[in-house]
Amino acid sequence: MGSASKPSPSAAAAPSRRKVALCLALLTLQYGAQPLISKRCVGREVIVTSLVLAIEVLKVICAVILLLAEGSLKKQFSNWSLVGSLTASGLPAAIYALQNSLLQISYKNLDSLTFSILNQTKLLFTAFFTYLILGQKQSPKQILALTLLISAAVLLSIGESSRKGVSGGSSDYVLLYGIIPVTVASVLSGLASSLCQWASQVKKHTSYMMTIEMSFIGSMCLLASTCQSPDGEALRKYGFFHEWTLWTVIPVLMNALGGILVGLVTSYAGGVKKGFVIVSALLVTALLQFIFDGKPPSVYCLVALPLVMASIFIYQKYPYVDRKKKD
Repeated sequence: MGSASKPSPSAAAAPSRRKVALCLALLTLQYGAQPLISKRCVGREVIVTSLVLAIEVLKVICAVILLLAEGSLKKQFSNWSLVGSLTASGLPAAIYALQNSLLQISYKNLDSLTFSILNQTKLLFTAFFTYLILGQKQSPKQILALTLLISAAVLLSIGESSRKGVSGGSSDYVLLYGIIPVTVASVLSGLASSLCQWASQVKKHTSYMMTIEMSFIGSMCLLASTCQSPDGEALRKYGFFHEWTLWTVIPVLMNALGGILVGLVTSYAGGVKKGFVIVSALLVTALLQFIFDGKPPSVYCLVALPLVMASIFIYQKYPYVDRKKKD
């Protein structure tokens, strides 16, 4: 989520190749390992809202530390205004807060690799909302890539619905609490990403400041929702850290650091390199699931995985070029 800001040329040129490679490697591992680690380290009775709030607080802490390290914290906050913050970050923050809650639900009820691949459909919805909000067009090859991505998502939905959930529930349970939440989260991710791009172009917000603002606003929205939600009732009855263990801190910290890394990778390496990170993360998920769970990918996953890899590669490799401007 910290990837919303448009990187400046100086920021992109400043880091060394080793620093760029380290960020790429860390983000690949985080993307690939997050579903597996969340399922292993987070108990089924842990209150989802407590997880999301903890992640948002850690994101703010990480962003503030990085601004301090850069020596730009005072400058950023001296130029800050409430109206500007709400305009740039308010709606995306509320959307991301809901998205994170849906992802936490889906983590618990889907196969790790299936979750990772379905989660990549956010590229499709990002393309759609970017065109709708910013008028950014797609090349014919990018349209082909998005078609491949839809095909993979349909394959996975059919395959996962025909299986038992991780909890031993029915296929309807898997659909309702696994497939639907991650799909809705992908739609919301596309909308929020497009809104962040618009905000960064108009408001010129930095990656770290948008992370701080969206995390704060999103947390306020979540806290407000607890007045009437089942999670709010559970928090009041059992406490914030109900069923938390020391292991629960690991996926929470990883998720928070991942949000910061997205911004750094986008600034340092650009969208094309980030596309390779996403593809590599799918392979990491498949490898880790086989190593730790002893569970080979299903036939549907084996068919869908190359489709997703090809679609993301083609989409990143062949962007739309305005021939009139080129001439």
